[in-house]
Amino acid sequence: MVMASAPFRMSFFGGGTDYKPFFDKYGGSVLSTTIDKHVFVTLRKCPPFFDYHTQIRYSKTETVRKTEEIEHPLVRNCMMHTGLHNLSIAYDADLPARSGLGSSSSFAVSLLHAMHTMKGEFVSNHKLAEEAIYVERELCNESGGWQDQIAVAYGGFNRIDFNSDGFEVTPLIISRYRKNALNSHLMFFFTGLSRFGSEVAKAQEKAANEKTEELKEMLILVNEAEKILLSDCNITEFGKLLDYSWKLKRGLTSGISTDYIDSIYQTAKDKGAFGGKLMGAGGGGFMILFAEPDKQPKIREALAHLVHVPFAFENEGSKIFYYVAEDYDN
Repeated sequence: MVMASAPFRMSFFGGGTDYKPFFDKYGGSVLSTTIDKHVFVTLRKCPPFFDYHTQIRYSKTETVRKTEEIEHPLVRNCMMHTGLHNLSIAYDADLPARSGLGSSSSFAVSLLHAMHTMKGEFVSNHKLAEEAIYVERELCNESGGWQDQIAVAYGGFNRIDFNSDGFEVTPLIISRYRKNALNSHLMFFFTGLSRFGSEVAKAQEKAANEKTEELKEMLILVNEAEKILLSDCNITEFGKLLDYSWKLKRGLTSGISTDYIDSIYQTAKDKGAFGGKLMGAGGGGFMILFAEPDKQPKIREALAHLVHVPFAFENEGSKIFYYVAEDYDN
């Protein structure tokens, strides 16, 4: 039996520049961290006593005799990619799927990590990220960027740079005081809206050709945000930059924001927030807001109809936290 986990990611700047059509031409960068909310995967051999050979438990339960019959595209393609079969797979998570936090990539990374472990194979963070990108973008044919798979495979607070040759991960060396200051200024709310990120991502891929100048400016903001975090300037400058970046991003396509989301954002600003953004491709899910700690009680009160989720940054990325070796006939 193998039990694996991968964190959810929180992306601050550069989203959209991690789409291959854009970074192949202009390069791309994102600034992101992982948080202490996780996806969990349990993987074991399926007992031979049933009339099915594979069982998958997520929001529904599937029992099939052949891998090709699996409805869940990610599970089906991960099994075919690794060559594993006759499995019992269970998925669980701290936060809901389709919420802008890269849950599908966290699932892909943790599932692939567990599968390699079951086969007795060591797999690096870099290879995990590459394989998860390949499975999601090529085998599952889902639209989207590359940042999620990399962020959750590596974990921690990183700058991720993209070009036509691939990607590079650079950990941000930030003092504990500075990191705690940033964490204490961030608020995390669930808007109550779920969406399929790949659907919004399709429009963003089109925007990579039509909104090139806006994406180039968003790319520059990654450098500005990094300078803020590595300097001793007032941390509120980070929140102001988030506000500017969000205004740029919401102008990329009509599906990124809605009147309801705009009203949430404006309410928070009226109560003292400096800025914020929706997580992921947009359209719903989670929103982060940046506000001084003394302003946060009024913001929580004004947004009492939303679920407020306390969180902390994490540094571990994908990991195996339980493993009992089994003979596996592949």
